[in-house]
Amino acid sequence: MKTGNKIALVDDHILLRNGLAGMLKEAGYQVVLEADNGKEFLDKLQHHPEPDIVLLDINMPVMDGYATAGWIKKNRPDMKVLALSMYDEEDAIIRMLKNGARGYILKDAHPSELKAAIQAILTKDFYYSEMVTGRLMRSIIDNGDEEKAAELNLTERELTFLKLTASEMTYKEIAEQMHVSPRTVDGYRDDLFEKLNIKSRVGLVLYAIKHGIVTV
Repeated sequence: MKTGNKIALVDDHILLRNGLAGMLKEAGYQVVLEADNGKEFLDKLQHHPEPDIVLLDINMPVMDGYATAGWIKKNRPDMKVLALSMYDEEDAIIRMLKNGARGYILKDAHPSELKAAIQAILTKDFYYSEMVTGRLMRSIIDNGDEEKAAELNLTERELTFLKLTASEMTYKEIAEQMHVSPRTVDGYRDDLFEKLNIKSRVGLVLYAIKHGIVTV
């Protein structure tokens, strides 16, 4: 019998995890590891086959998804993470992508989207939805582009704004940090949207990561 790709499920909601496991097994995948949180995942990883993809929740006790994704990125770079969360806020998406997640979908997504996301990550190294554009998601994975910030035709203030955009600050707090008005910050944002052909804060952060303006 031909075996499918290996998947780990890390989520503290047991009923949801059991449902996912059953669906994935029916789809031909091997669920090789299940854990309630990041720490349990790391402990079990020593005694189980290494998964190709980790379906990773964000909000978990002991060790959350952010910390777990960061550990995987540093210690198991060939292991791919698909964030599966209730959060659709930009901050959560940005933080998971910066920590190495190759895709991000919501828990209320249709099962067909989950299967599509897994398949895309296996074949293309990333999955993008309406929340994250494909062009920018591909750029964050592509380590071959080493363009320097100085070559991007951005002003010093725009570079500063991009760096702060990748933080957890609100636009109002960024304005205070830069000692300008919120309207001026809106202007920086809108100018960058137009100049870089980007439509969201997530896109700005991915652009900054790609071009070395923000390090991860």
